[in-house]
Amino acid sequence: MPSRSADAWASGDAYEPYVGRWSRAVARELVPWIAAAPALRWLDVGCGTGALTETILGAAAPGCVHAIDSSPAYVHFARRHVHDSRADFAVADARALPCPAYSADVIVSGLMLNFVPQPETAVAEMARVVRTGGVVAAYVWDYAERMQLIRYFWDAAVALDASAAVHDEGRRFSICRPAALEALFRGAGLHDVATRAIDVPTRFRDFDDCWQPFLGGQGPAPRYAMGLPEERRAALRERLRAEIPASADGSIDLVARAWAIRGIRG
Repeated sequence: MPSRSADAWASGDAYEPYVGRWSRAVARELVPWIAAAPALRWLDVGCGTGALTETILGAAAPGCVHAIDSSPAYVHFARRHVHDSRADFAVADARALPCPAYSADVIVSGLMLNFVPQPETAVAEMARVVRTGGVVAAYVWDYAERMQLIRYFWDAAVALDASAAVHDEGRRFSICRPAALEALFRGAGLHDVATRAIDVPTRFRDFDDCWQPFLGGQGPAPRYAMGLPEERRAALRERLRAEIPASADGSIDLVARAWAIRGIRG
């Protein structure tokens, strides 16, 4: 998946404090919503650091979970941190899944679809691999509105430099909205398609705790920040500090919204 590489996905250790920890909270809401029976065969497409895979193992009593990602570094991270004999991890492309048709009961994807150059191909592949009556589900951040940490970042960046708008996930990723997600799933032949918002609290002890993850270089916003000269990065930091609301004790409470979707193969 070339665009994932271009957006810099190479360090699980840097990704976790950025959005990986919030993805885990969304996963804890998604898995019960799927309402899958125990002992099923799961496929996690774009598993990243293994957040969703871990949640499936802990909450869904799967028979097995096969997890794939295009980033060798993330697959290595997941293998080191997820210790469960029911799970295995492999490097693979979401647009050409190395799985036979009808070989999975449930297919999931967390925070990946918008980074695939042809998301319709990835969803079509999921629809091919899932069995008849099986579930395909995914979630993506609501970059345009309620993924507040990233929204505040890009609003500050664009206020300082209008050309930063081309990097803004809220503008780049049109599928990160319910109607677009539903059209994507229905276009792959899935039916009984449903979407829902999942809001999770994102609490930071102070502004430095909020800013530090942007220095890890993982994803569009951190990559943009680390590509700036030091003086411009400092100006962005102070603009963001001025815009993000903080409590009297300096702590910052925001919301991270994800749009979740599920559909069934007929």
